[in-house]
Amino acid sequence: MQAAELFEQMVKPSEVARRLRVSLKWAYQWRQLWRDGGVQALAFRGPSGSRCRLSPRCLEKLAAYLEQGPAAHGWVEDQVWTASRVATPIGRKFHVSYSVSGATRLMHRFGFSPQVPARRVAEHDEQALSMWREATWTEVKGRGRPAGATSASKTKPGSPVGRPGGPHR
Repeated sequence: MQAAELFEQMVKPSEVARRLRVSLKWAYQWRQLWRDGGVQALAFRGPSGSRCRLSPRCLEKLAAYLEQGPAAHGWVEDQVWTASRVATPIGRKFHVSYSVSGATRLMHRFGFSPQVPARRVAEHDEQALSMWREATWTEVKGRGRPAGATSASKTKPGSPVGRPGGPHR
């Protein structure tokens, strides 16, 4: 609106850009809009960006689907909504393709946060892992430092350096 007032006073776009601290390109675009449509052409039109591709009714249905949980839609291995999982029912039920980042924004809109499913190796054998820890790991690990060994590090508790009564540098 300040730009429109300046244009009405016949101020040049370069001066408008300087006074309003915008680029010269914006000042010329604003002047063209002002010439073509007046002050109303410079009115704020809301946030930029693409509109949501789902209708309000579809958004309500999607919220209900999310409330049902992932198991209701075929993911039985864990109970977390990931962004890619949310994008799948959107495509299936509403025939609209959403990217992972777009699905994430929709989830946040409904109060959900995308989760990362817990992944476990299919061949995971807890008993074999326990036996390996007891037998092999103790050999590989070694015995560690002898009791009473000290360190010159100020951050390690066994260090006499920096301790009251200890040696000073």
